[in-house]
Amino acid sequence: MAKKDPQETPMMKQYNRFKAQYPGALLLFRVGDFYETFGEDAITASKILGITLTKRHNGAASETALAGFPHHALETYLPRLVRAGQRVAICDQVEDPRFAKKLVKRDVTELVTPGVTYHDSVLDFNRNNYLAALCQQKNRFGLAFLDISTGEFLASEGPREAIEKLLHSFEPAEVLFSKAERSAYQEWLGDKFPVFYLEDWFFKPEFGYELLTRHFQTTTLKGFGVEDYPLGIAAAGAILHYLSENRQTNLAHLNSLSRLDESRYVWLDQFTIRNLELLFPQQPGGVALVEVLDQTQTPMGARLLRKWMALPLKERARIEERHAIVQKMLDEPELGEAVSELLRQCGDLERLISKVASRRIKPRELLQIKKSLGVVGLLQALLQTHAETTKYAHQINPCTFLFQKIENELLAEPKALTHEGGLIRDGVNTELDELRHIVRHSKEYLEKARQNAIAETGISSLKISYNKVFGYYLEVTNAHRDKVPKSWIRKQTLTSAERYITEELKVYEDKIVNAEEKIWTLEQGLFFELVGHTADFVQPIQQNARVLATLDCLNNFAHLARKYRYVRPQLHEGLRLEIKAGRHPVIERQLPGEAPFIPNDLCLDPENEQIIVITGPNMAGKSALLRQVALITLMAQIGCYVPAESAQIGLVDKIFTRVGASDNLARGESTFMVEMMETASIMNNLSPQSLVLMDEIGRGTSTYDGISIAWAILEFLHNHPGRAKHFCYALSRAE
Repeated sequence: MAKKDPQETPMMKQYNRFKAQYPGALLLFRVGDFYETFGEDAITASKILGITLTKRHNGAASETALAGFPHHALETYLPRLVRAGQRVAICDQVEDPRFAKKLVKRDVTELVTPGVTYHDSVLDFNRNNYLAALCQQKNRFGLAFLDISTGEFLASEGPREAIEKLLHSFEPAEVLFSKAERSAYQEWLGDKFPVFYLEDWFFKPEFGYELLTRHFQTTTLKGFGVEDYPLGIAAAGAILHYLSENRQTNLAHLNSLSRLDESRYVWLDQFTIRNLELLFPQQPGGVALVEVLDQTQTPMGARLLRKWMALPLKERARIEERHAIVQKMLDEPELGEAVSELLRQCGDLERLISKVASRRIKPRELLQIKKSLGVVGLLQALLQTHAETTKYAHQINPCTFLFQKIENELLAEPKALTHEGGLIRDGVNTELDELRHIVRHSKEYLEKARQNAIAETGISSLKISYNKVFGYYLEVTNAHRDKVPKSWIRKQTLTSAERYITEELKVYEDKIVNAEEKIWTLEQGLFFELVGHTADFVQPIQQNARVLATLDCLNNFAHLARKYRYVRPQLHEGLRLEIKAGRHPVIERQLPGEAPFIPNDLCLDPENEQIIVITGPNMAGKSALLRQVALITLMAQIGCYVPAESAQIGLVDKIFTRVGASDNLARGESTFMVEMMETASIMNNLSPQSLVLMDEIGRGTSTYDGISIAWAILEFLHNHPGRAKHFCYALSRAE
């Protein structure tokens, strides 16, 4: 007899259907109180999460690998899966198992990827979580960034070097590419970022234009300033398409697309960002500049500070506007302290309002929005009392109507989840108040039923109790059993008593039990109505978040200046760079005890002192001085005060560094080759307003060859018509 083909169980058929819809995702399948994974997903999950891998029988089919964890542990395990680069489809039970006639209905409620998530446990509060999309047409590239957790949406376009610089500045959590360009992108970026490949036609400018105008409900994109970025538009459109595939439908907080014009900011290539350790330390246990400068009070401020550091300004007026606010906070420390105190009370408005728009907000998070709006009102009043900060006061909207509505409707201490009840105040809904009256006075209802039963039977010892099997019941001792009316229904016999139910008791029970369920349903509905009202204020609250973040950064700069003796740099359009008693902002903070940092003077002038060559033995501080000059210049141009006695800084448009020795043997690149590639990048991108810092070029080859290379570079920079205005070069005595 022929062997029958193995048959799938109904549940596995359901699982396989969802798995086919999301082939590239690890599927978390809700089964009772557990999330289960099967097959290859189970093997992957067990390795990443360190959970037990078992087997189950799939009906008559062969054994299938199985791994799972309790549903309440999702917030623990989900971040580990996402940070391992997994795309995770969460399949939940969308039907109460108690009312399911056959198989419980399930659906994928969320697809979480490294670049698309609202989960606090996955996100870093102090950093943006960008999803990027990249497309190419000949030698020009389009790039878009989206942080769905904040609503920030950016588009840019330019040559490969500019786009590569932005990628390394923004450090996206996930990058979208065209399948047609898979091999080219892999060769370019390797495994630097988690990637996902889409069909080529999703990266067409026409497709992106249509998606974006439909989303923003406009006929053109001219109002966003990106009309002349067709490839940037294509990349932004690919992101929107990806969101729709990820079941992200509530996107009201994505209400603008901003032009990211790289030419407005100081050029910092990927090597400079790495060498200066602006955002990340190069070595384990190291300290990046951002760790020293970030003493902000809010997550919004911390995220904005990282962006300012990656994109220093070139416009003197904008920089000095920041310096003026910092000076105001320094001159009036009580103002700075008052601003700090109010900011400390603010929640992460940027991410909270995004959760409102996506309908993912929890009751206590909505309460945090109300509290933050109260702080915003106080901050606005404070800023209006000072001429220098009035501008920010006018940009704030305290959303008084929304504050009052949440205050009047949401309990002061609501439950954590919407299905638990305990969310809405009394007096908001008449039906809710009536149902609560029934529940609160249930003892009175039951006592009335007991008294009626006593009056009917004359059994004064009669009791009313409850169990899960048959609800409320009357208990009569055997001594009074003969007095029980025939209309009572016996449910249970005990050694010394019998238990009964009556029609009146069941009516009361239905009222009480149904009232509790109706209360939960009503409260949930009223809460989501309140969330809907809050969603009408997405744009003003996002604007408030931007103002708070800006104030937080500037007040933070004033705090640093006061705490670490930083001074206001004097900016000018000239070519002279003069720093007196400059200090390295990171090293001086790492010195043990009271050990002083020995300051250094430096003066660079293209006409008289364009090039400085610093000599000395190893560990003499040559590299530290080079980095110090770059960091002071950069700090000045983000609006921060600087660690020096005084600093006169002619604005620079590019900062280049070639510091430290490294190799990339995995890609066949020796130390010398890496060094020459970085040097070539500098030579090919110089401008008359560049600051160039090089440390021992040619150390990866023979001494004489190294000196020849360094000599040629010095002559080129000195004699070339488009020479850099400032150049510092360090070499050891061995050279």
